[in-house]
Amino acid sequence: MTTTVDDDLWSAVGDPTRRRMLDLLLAAGDGTATSLSEQLPVTRQAIAKHLGVLDRVGLVHATPAGRERRYRVDEAQLARAVAQLSSVGAAWDARLRRIKRIAEAIQRTQDQQK
Repeated sequence: MTTTVDDDLWSAVGDPTRRRMLDLLLAAGDGTATSLSEQLPVTRQAIAKHLGVLDRVGLVHATPAGRERRYRVDEAQLARAVAQLSSVGAAWDARLRRIKRIAEAIQRTQDQQK
């Protein structure tokens, strides 16, 4: 599996506050900067900036709702992020298996020389 890793996407998801915001939006279906700031130890202004980052990478989309904007997670973009993470995880699993085989071969060689 070869999936191109989107550095901007992972930079956005790398922030713990933004990950928590995504969790809250997924659980509730949508939310505003105000509703999210009531659930997180972050100001509404900081939440708005975080939502801007998530919006730029396509993880959330905003819809005007009166004086506020309601944010909803883009499930297709989230699925793309999950696919990237799975691909990276599979690549690392393969590397670790190779390292284990090399270490076991070294150990066998050392045991035979004793």
